[in-house]
Amino acid sequence: MKIALVTGASSGIGTAITQMLANNGYRVLAAGRHPERTEALKSYSSNISTWVGDITSANACTELVAYCLETMGGLDLLVNNAGIYFEAAIENTSDEIWSSTIAINLSSVFFLSRESLPHIRQRKGAIVNIASDWGLKGGQRAVAYCASKGGVVMMTKAMARDHAHEGIRINAICPGDVETPMLYNDGAVRGISAEKALKEAQKMSPTGRITSPDEVASLVLFLASDAAAQINGAAIPIDGGNTA
Repeated sequence: MKIALVTGASSGIGTAITQMLANNGYRVLAAGRHPERTEALKSYSSNISTWVGDITSANACTELVAYCLETMGGLDLLVNNAGIYFEAAIENTSDEIWSSTIAINLSSVFFLSRESLPHIRQRKGAIVNIASDWGLKGGQRAVAYCASKGGVVMMTKAMARDHAHEGIRINAICPGDVETPMLYNDGAVRGISAEKALKEAQKMSPTGRITSPDEVASLVLFLASDAAAQINGAAIPIDGGNTA
């Protein structure tokens, strides 16, 4: 049975990825910051184990990978999914917002990838990074978020070039709006209801709807599979055609 490590697993896309992998032949170590929601994942499947902690430091990422190796016995797939979003143009982006966004969205991807690569190399495994369509194009009032997700896209491409000869594939998924707590939290910050936030997002999509967490999870499962053996260094939008 293959082994996956998924960050940001306690809600939204991360929960869907964890459950999708557990349903399709993976033992999954689900890492999250929220103890109750993270631990609750174990009740979904006996294939899911959990780790609770903050992954914004190099030391924490070292501890997480070591825990994965100790308890799971190896690592085939790393899914860097943890992320946060603050709505702010540059003049309203505080040092704290900038530092937090870069630490969670970008630095954790760097630290965990660096720590995981020697072990993924042994199994000729894969890394899938969850970026954003705003890592491919600009977004309004999202300077720190766009910078962090653009960094994830370019880090993905650089790592893919460096490690393709070792049989390791590294790709990024770039979702548009997804029906997750992050979408509704953004609406709440702007003073609008969850229903209005959803309708606004649907209106912006060429398909008239937004992406579900399970659709993102299915793409992770595909990119980790042998069917995607020749897909490497890609940044794949899943946004109904919005970036088109």
